[in-house]
Amino acid sequence: MSAALVAGDGPVRPLSEEEAAAYSGAGFVWIHVEGQDGLAAAVHHGDETIPDVAASALVATETRPRCDPVEQGAIINLRGPGLEGVDQADRLVSIRMWIRAHRVVSVSRHPMAVTATVRAKMEAGHIHDSGDLVAAYAWAISTQLDPEVAALGDLLDDVESDLESTKLYRLRRTITEVRSEAISFRRFVAPDRDALRTLAGLEFEWLADDDRLHIVEAADRFARMAEELEAVRERAALLHEQITDLRAEQVDQRALYISIVAFIFLPLTFITGLLGMNVEGIPYAHHPGAFWAIAAFCVVVGLAVFAWFYWRHWINR
Repeated sequence: MSAALVAGDGPVRPLSEEEAAAYSGAGFVWIHVEGQDGLAAAVHHGDETIPDVAASALVATETRPRCDPVEQGAIINLRGPGLEGVDQADRLVSIRMWIRAHRVVSVSRHPMAVTATVRAKMEAGHIHDSGDLVAAYAWAISTQLDPEVAALGDLLDDVESDLESTKLYRLRRTITEVRSEAISFRRFVAPDRDALRTLAGLEFEWLADDDRLHIVEAADRFARMAEELEAVRERAALLHEQITDLRAEQVDQRALYISIVAFIFLPLTFITGLLGMNVEGIPYAHHPGAFWAIAAFCVVVGLAVFAWFYWRHWINR
């Protein structure tokens, strides 16, 4: 068990595992389990009255954000940023909570960044009941995630301003990374929104009006982030297509220049090949000015072909 705190009955104070399991006084107890070793045993030790469906949800390997009422409590799963430097399969880590009026059991297989913030808020005396705790988690997760989502849009703004750059492969890599991040975020941001809206609509005595207000505000923030992530995905797809078109245009332009150069030298190659044959009867073969005459003729032919390309607008003016 990572932490057990009691609030609402005088100053906030920590509890041991035995005290947390047996506590039945005023206020509410928050039991938080973190990590994967002995997870199921720690959850049941913290509260033996947890319904089987709630216990299964707390220790499930894979979860998505959800909110389901069970008897006089609620199961709520949320996703938020994990601690930096901690390896996890998903971009956002989960926290699963079984919430009742006087007891909250939360489980996180990987450390969540906002847990320390919520605990500090509780120790400071700002969390007095179960509704305050879940509202604090919703507010903290949405507050931390919001600038990360906004940063993805800023990266695309930078890409749009650098489209004239010749290093398009770097821009394509940036767009791919942004799009991947947006997909990872949106996978859980939209369900976070739905879970919080469901929670705000539940009629429980431990869910006060101010808690509902904060939860709805966090849900609205998640809704805005989901819309922004969708816009980021669409913008990334359009920018990727635009960069692909720019690269194709560059290739076509370079191929055109190569074709023009080859076309200019084609008649010159014919002339030099014709006059370079090792046969008798070539006119002016022994004339002292023949070389310079042929060279001047080749220059005239090359300029004439170039002028024709220019007149046909095959070369940009």
